[in-house]
Amino acid sequence: MGSVWQANTKLPEFPKLDKDVKADVLIIGGGIAGILTAYFLHQNGVKYILAEKGRICSGTTQNTTAKITFQHGLIYQKILKSSGAESARKYLNANKEAFKKYEEMCRNIECNFEIKDNYVYSVNDRNQLENEINALDKIGYRSEFCENLPIPIRTAGAVKFPKQAQFDPLKFISNIAGKLNIYENTFIREMIGTTAVTDKCRIKADKVITATHFPFINKHGSYFLKLYQHRSYVIALENAANVNGMYVDENHKGMSFRNYGSLLFVGGGGHRTGENGGNRNELRNFAKLHYPDANEKYHWAAQDCMSLDGIPYIGKYSRNTPNLYTASGFNKWGMTSAMVSAMMLSDMITDRRNEYADIFSPSRNIIKPQLFINGGKAIKNLLTPTAKRCPHMGCALKWNPAEHSWDCACHGSRFSDNGKVLDNPSNGNLK
Repeated sequence: MGSVWQANTKLPEFPKLDKDVKADVLIIGGGIAGILTAYFLHQNGVKYILAEKGRICSGTTQNTTAKITFQHGLIYQKILKSSGAESARKYLNANKEAFKKYEEMCRNIECNFEIKDNYVYSVNDRNQLENEINALDKIGYRSEFCENLPIPIRTAGAVKFPKQAQFDPLKFISNIAGKLNIYENTFIREMIGTTAVTDKCRIKADKVITATHFPFINKHGSYFLKLYQHRSYVIALENAANVNGMYVDENHKGMSFRNYGSLLFVGGGGHRTGENGGNRNELRNFAKLHYPDANEKYHWAAQDCMSLDGIPYIGKYSRNTPNLYTASGFNKWGMTSAMVSAMMLSDMITDRRNEYADIFSPSRNIIKPQLFINGGKAIKNLLTPTAKRCPHMGCALKWNPAEHSWDCACHGSRFSDNGKVLDNPSNGNLK
């Protein structure tokens, strides 16, 4: 079963590219980040091509819970501690600008855009919540501490950001994508410099942006060490509660809630891709206990790229690739991060200075605890003896019985039971 967004929206269709072409800019990836980048380049008169391996928004974008917020877990105390007040303030301001851009664009687009308060709660750690509020005070943003949330989980409280938003992402994309220079079913198998090689043709570009969720070019940037992928699940319930807001646990393995029309989305069951987790059954058991009169209308799963420090990688792909750019590592906050990416990358492509380039730079310091966890996981799975290996970097694949897929615990590639690639960074099917 697909997401509620898929059921309610028919996206525009685009041709397949079957001849050699030249463009100033090639955007690889037709999710919301790539399409927003194309939209801004289009407005600036830049000659660009967007190439998508399948249908636009057929990956992560169609599986989002579509919350537009600059409250990203308890990120501000972490940035304040690791990088200082100026960096935390830049992160906040970049995401506030992204939020304002959505507000501006959605005024003229029918996409169920609604202003809602957002809450990040903790089950048992009130101190973390108070630390976040203190960190926000230091960088000039006034948040609120809340108790007695309208969700069936006992919490230690929550940090509230008022007047955030939620929307229907595919209705939004359907309205902005129609006139863009997009090619679908154009799978880029290889990059030779800034020339992309497909099954049918080559695309020569002066500059290339990879907006493929997980960057697929391994010889630059060390993204195979800087990222891992996290899987989570959503069920949409009829005859459940109206929680009148957006709620998410500060713990990646916790639960989230939001309404869409008459439906309640319950998210959770999360785990690192390729490892065991609660999956959809955890949500269904929760719903039976707390919403016994509800019916499950839709269910789907999401996959998120997790960076080392909770901040996305946006900008030059690496120090040694001046004409190659990327946007990745959005963690659990893909909507605002996609807009931040598009605004920043369109500035960089058109030689405009962007004041947030340093905080999001993919070449920033990577010596973080998560780096050693990622490295250990990779070594373990590279040495695990199994018949099925991931074509990305040769890690062991594990069968996921809940979703009937072969999943890679190193970098999150996923394959159907017959070997078709479902999620990158793998750029090909199983042999």
